[in-house]
Amino acid sequence: MGSFSIWHWLIVLVIVMLIFGTKKLRNVGQDLGGAVKGFKDGMREANADNKPADAAQPTQQVSGQTIDVEVKEKTKS
Repeated sequence: MGSFSIWHWLIVLVIVMLIFGTKKLRNVGQDLGGAVKGFKDGMREANADNKPADAAQPTQQVSGQTIDVEVKEKTKS
């Protein structure tokens, strides 16, 4: 009773097809597929944009020297 069998899912599928029709379901599937494709392309472009920015930063070499700094408090104006 806790899980659905294959027959339950087939009955649900038939009911959904009768209510919405195959043409509307096909359009929904195409729209969903296009949205997923657009999301993947956007992520790929974002990753491509980040790689050159990371490569452009110069690397710092640590020489083993200690640098003394003085911290100044910010005053609220």
